Amino acid sequence: MLTETLKLLFERDLKKLRDEIEAYKTEKNIWQVEKNIKNSAGNLCLHIIGNLNWFIGAQLGATGYIRHRELEFSSTNIPKNDLLLEIDKTRSVLDNTLDKITASQLELEYPILVFDKKTTTYYFLIHLTTHLAYHLGQINYHRRLID
Repeated sequence: MLTETLKLLFERDLKKLRDEIEAYKTEKNIWQVEKNIKNSAGNLCLHIIGNLNWFIGAQLGATGYIRHRELEFSSTNIPKNDLLLEIDKTRSVLDNTLDKITASQLELEYPILVFDKKTTTYYFLIHLTTHLAYHLGQINYHRRLID
């Protein structure tokens, strides 16, 4: 079933996100920006967490999560262990939510309009996997460049 595949992809990439954040030797470098790098790894991590908790947890899982997108890009110096804890919580939210989604629900329209036109839940969940992978690559590059 597609939800099992989605769970595996989210699990794989959230584990990799955790590994990337853990891999910073100097914790302050998580929040470092230089020259043409607009976002720190910490802010990208917060953005991934906020994005998944809002679009999957709140919209599909009714978790009640309230997103503060502006803080995802303006917060700084959150301890590494706090980021890791939030990644773990996000993994749990995704597992719980995706476990409850049926194949027929995937074919339904995603509950909110995100793009120019409405999409199926199936389409939007696949989009979220690629969004996660995109930012994960940025974090990997940031770590290798800065740390």
